[in-house]
Amino acid sequence: MSKLIDRATAHFQDVLAQGLKGPIPVPEWDTEIYYRPSTTLAEENKIIELTQKGKTTEALVWTLIQRARDKDDKMLFDASDVQKLLRGVDPKIILSIVTRFNEDETVVDEALGN
Repeated sequence: MSKLIDRATAHFQDVLAQGLKGPIPVPEWDTEIYYRPSTTLAEENKIIELTQKGKTTEALVWTLIQRARDKDDKMLFDASDVQKLLRGVDPKIILSIVTRFNEDETVVDEALGN
């Protein structure tokens, strides 16, 4: 019998193998955004840290940065975009996109009985 860690990592590889989700149409930006079905805890660390500090807005921006991809799985934003996203982009659009990331996760979780 395999170790539990082997089964756990195999499961996560299966999740990632599902490929990109989306697209999420963003007509205000004249684009579509794709995203991965999951992220690692290492990737989520910054978001968790910001949330625990009460910096929800920054956590939303980091969620967008880490998860938003083009159809070729290339990141659409990077760390250098944080301030522009925080100060120069309509927050309703960011919230709408991040909400769609989370809605799709909820639908998958419910379908799997989680």
